[in-house]
Amino acid sequence: MRTYAAVDLGASSGRVMAGRVGPGALELTEVHRFPNRPVRVPEGLRWDVLGLYAGVLEGLRAAGQVDSVGIDSWAVDYGLLDADGALLGNPVHYRDARTEGVAEKVWATVPAAELYAATGLQYAPFNTLYQLAAARSTAQLGRARRLLLIPDLLSYWLTGEQGTELTNASTTQLIDPRTRDWAYGVAGRLGIDLGLFAPLRRPGDPAGVLRPEVLEETGLTGPVPVTAVGSHDTASAVAAVPAAGERFAYICTGTWSLAGLELDAPVLTEESRAANFTNELGLDGTVRYLRNIMGLWLLQECVRAWGDPDLDTLLREASRVPALRSVVDAGDAAFLAPGRMPERIAGACRASGQPVPASRAEVTRCILDSLALAHRRAVEDAQRLAGHAVDVVHVVGGGTRNALLCQLTADACGLPVVAGPTEAAALGNVLVQARAHGRAGDLAGMRELLARTQPLARYEPRGGTGRWRAAQARLAGG
Repeated sequence: MRTYAAVDLGASSGRVMAGRVGPGALELTEVHRFPNRPVRVPEGLRWDVLGLYAGVLEGLRAAGQVDSVGIDSWAVDYGLLDADGALLGNPVHYRDARTEGVAEKVWATVPAAELYAATGLQYAPFNTLYQLAAARSTAQLGRARRLLLIPDLLSYWLTGEQGTELTNASTTQLIDPRTRDWAYGVAGRLGIDLGLFAPLRRPGDPAGVLRPEVLEETGLTGPVPVTAVGSHDTASAVAAVPAAGERFAYICTGTWSLAGLELDAPVLTEESRAANFTNELGLDGTVRYLRNIMGLWLLQECVRAWGDPDLDTLLREASRVPALRSVVDAGDAAFLAPGRMPERIAGACRASGQPVPASRAEVTRCILDSLALAHRRAVEDAQRLAGHAVDVVHVVGGGTRNALLCQLTADACGLPVVAGPTEAAALGNVLVQARAHGRAGDLAGMRELLARTQPLARYEPRGGTGRWRAAQARLAGG
């Protein structure tokens, strides 16, 4: 057995997990969890990246001696370094308002259809490309000599070596998914200096060894290598989908729901762009063809607004609320910003002429029905646009703990749902490290090991999908 430390950073918390891998064995233990609380300062919403790095160091200290370290996190955000390699300021949060109205300015130079044909990335106002366009005239960007995405920034602090991991780079809207290299034409037309980025590296590539100062602070004995993993947490999570064969869809659930297919090549059609599907890069030449859905963020924000009531009680009460009474578009950017979520959901129902949820249970049921409906639309649309049929939907990530959402997703899709593993991103992180060090097989072998060693739950669809089609038509105004 070998032990690998997986640093897995989510939008609301970070954790360091210890994964032990041996012949036919895979064990995962959480050794340290720490909050990830953005901070609003006069200039906007920022990540407390120093607090995150302190949490990583504390987690490595708690993990004890490990054979490798890998880091994954959310996508698109970055830190800027000066000529001496010092961080120029706390990274801007993707929910910051600075990119409002920026996309239209970008499209005036590179029309949206051309941008999609070149990069395959769906429109999202916080894509790195739009963040860089928003920062173009700032003093900080003018002083910058290096841009590192969040996992690469933390890896740099651990090792002193700089790189840009490919799966995360593919979320910047500056990568060509066909060549798996930079989209030089797009960057040139928009005046974006690709020299800011460190050289690309791929999952499994070496990313340096822990610096002596890090070894001293964590109590580890060197050398301890850092290994590049699928540093976009969704890339690591999809690598940990315990699927057999190719006829599966996946939904990575948590703050966001990422629903789609694993393909061999990108889908760059105008119809795909209109449907707001993205082509992000995965392990071993794969493409993550998916749609971003607002996810459990909707419920998390409501729970926060309600003063953190007991979630299990809330879900039990929601299960007794009549199904599909009211639904909202769970992909609507109107729900992106924090604050007043129950009122905003009620307002969306009122504006569409549906019954307005009057209790916490009714709001919760509206959210879960809406998420299941969005999952249905994404799985249906992905199959049609890619010409790739599926027989099962794999749900991984934190949403697997929500049995009601898993069952509703099975009902909505009319397909069996296999839920688990919950810690998919950390497990994918661990297995890529293990494979790089000769302790795990190919992607199919990794998935077979997951299916044998991780607890999974299966949900069969109940009833027909007619009422879900009707709700979908109602939401579309049909």
